Amino acid sequence: MTDPIWAPAPREAAASRLAAFIDLVGRRSGQTVPDYATLHRWSVAHPEAFWAAVWEFCGVLGEPGDQVVENPGQMPGARFFPAARLNFAENLLRRRDDGDALVFWAEDRARLRLSWRELHKSVARLAQALAAEGVGVGDRVVALMPNCPETVIAMLAATALGATWASCSPDFGEQGVLDRFGQIEPTVLFACDGYFYAGKEFDCLAKVKGVVTAMPSVRRVVMVPYRAAILDEEGTTGDVPRAVLLDEFVSRYDGQHLSFAQVPFSQPLYILFSSGTTGVPKCIVHSVGGTLLQHMKEHQLQGDVRPADRLFYFTTCTWMMWNWLVSGLASEATLMLYDGSPFHPSASVLFDFASAERFTHFGTSAKFIDALKKERLSPAQTHDLSSVRMILSTGSPLVPESFDYVYAHIKRDVCLASVSGGTDIVSCFVCANPISPVYRGEIAGPALGMAVEVWNDAGEPVRGEKGELVCTRPFPSMPVGFWNDPGDVRYRQAYFATFPGVWSHGDFAEMTQNGGFIIYGRSDAVLNPGGVRIGTAEIYRQVEQIDAVLESVAIGQEWNQDVRVVLFVVLRPGLTLTDDLLRQIKTKIRIGASPRHVPAKIIQVADIPRTKSGKITELAVRDVVAGRPVKNLGALANPQALALYRDLPELAT
Repeated sequence: MTDPIWAPAPREAAASRLAAFIDLVGRRSGQTVPDYATLHRWSVAHPEAFWAAVWEFCGVLGEPGDQVVENPGQMPGARFFPAARLNFAENLLRRRDDGDALVFWAEDRARLRLSWRELHKSVARLAQALAAEGVGVGDRVVALMPNCPETVIAMLAATALGATWASCSPDFGEQGVLDRFGQIEPTVLFACDGYFYAGKEFDCLAKVKGVVTAMPSVRRVVMVPYRAAILDEEGTTGDVPRAVLLDEFVSRYDGQHLSFAQVPFSQPLYILFSSGTTGVPKCIVHSVGGTLLQHMKEHQLQGDVRPADRLFYFTTCTWMMWNWLVSGLASEATLMLYDGSPFHPSASVLFDFASAERFTHFGTSAKFIDALKKERLSPAQTHDLSSVRMILSTGSPLVPESFDYVYAHIKRDVCLASVSGGTDIVSCFVCANPISPVYRGEIAGPALGMAVEVWNDAGEPVRGEKGELVCTRPFPSMPVGFWNDPGDVRYRQAYFATFPGVWSHGDFAEMTQNGGFIIYGRSDAVLNPGGVRIGTAEIYRQVEQIDAVLESVAIGQEWNQDVRVVLFVVLRPGLTLTDDLLRQIKTKIRIGASPRHVPAKIIQVADIPRTKSGKITELAVRDVVAGRPVKNLGALANPQALALYRDLPELAT
């Protein structure tokens, strides 16, 4: 067991929200709770007592009902707080004063702050307008929007009415948006007229028109003049069908009254989308109560978020961390919103924001930390980060050298909270906490109430060995299900096929002797460059629209402590991969999917290995490129094709 790289001061640990919760548990249970590990074991062994205590301690607004867990031994099948009634937006809008609720920066172009009173009024006006449009419980309201205050307001207005919310960032191509929103048939779409990234301007009106034209379920498009406002121009809806500008949409409403639809705990709140590895993305439905309870637990107990704290996470509206961030309002924290490049106008812009606005929690990705390290930046020498108590990192594994960098060059006395969970649970399986030490290269431990283990292929729990990250007991933020999945067939296949009755998360992980966790990456074929999950099918759908390309296969290659996307293409006979064709492929992927989908390398090959049923086999290609043996060659129709991918000089640089 190595020495920790950081440990909390006893006085700070004793003043944490988690310490207060431990005191409550001790008084209620009559047990001594000396440390986090003991508390975790109790939380898993006594789910009824634990989740009831979380509801009370975190201050959930609503009626919990008499029963905490129905069918606690079924996974899936357990139901938490089956008789509860509550409203998500009501829990996030509990304050109505002049303190900061939202503070927004958009690179060097915009600065804005909204008080709790202003936020409440803005939500009320928009909720009144949506209600007049016929939006109610169960309707889907979606957004193609940047991470700006209007997006938060729209989500709160929709969920106040009991509607279900889904969002995508505006850099997605038209087909990428339709692959997601088209499945859930929304009634209202919020969309921006454009956005900015790295100082460049991008227009969205043509894309929005194409999306709306292809989605007849959309009765109303509310255009947010984001680009126009930043450029100090008059907003326009262009020729987008059924569109109205936001100000016009709410102009008849005074915002003096906001009512909250009381819905069941399991009522759909969010629809998040899988990466689309094997086809169009799966629509993962998350509940009102499960999302709220998990997020309040993670914020207050794992993250020590307190009223008036200033909570930041660098995210887009596509990533589940946006959903996680906005729930900070329920703990009365101020949300610090940023949209644009984290390196524009300079690599220090996020630290400028943190210093100017006195962040208490600084959330980002492991890739961002690695990029800072490569730039040899030392924010500790240039910025006042004295207010920051916790630095959070997720999206991909945080390597040990990045732990060293944070403590040497960002802040010495800080809780570095590497966390891991996912879109599938809209929360964390493993994370940090404010009373436990931080070990170099490790996530501190399992989240409270989550029965997390690492299992080998035989389904046996292991420690000190790599295996599958699993959760053996139900938890509140398990998905309600997948959209349009009769009998939960795809849902069960996604998480319970490997170990029946046990959630298998698809992470390759290790539980350490310290009780912490190391995540080595996804155990499936999802591409994950820089922590951004990319489905290969999304790339294929774009590439194979190009006439010169017959077929393609995409893999993730381990590279410089990260993963880079490599695309192999089979071209029509007689064609070669010219510079012009390379540019055409990259442009098609960038426009049709997103800039994040563009491969780092594109290589021409003569054949692609496939199974006897005709399916291409990405994992076999990935293993050959990595120099690993390929399992089950007998399942391949053309195993000789694997030789085409071995020792390629193009992949050595």
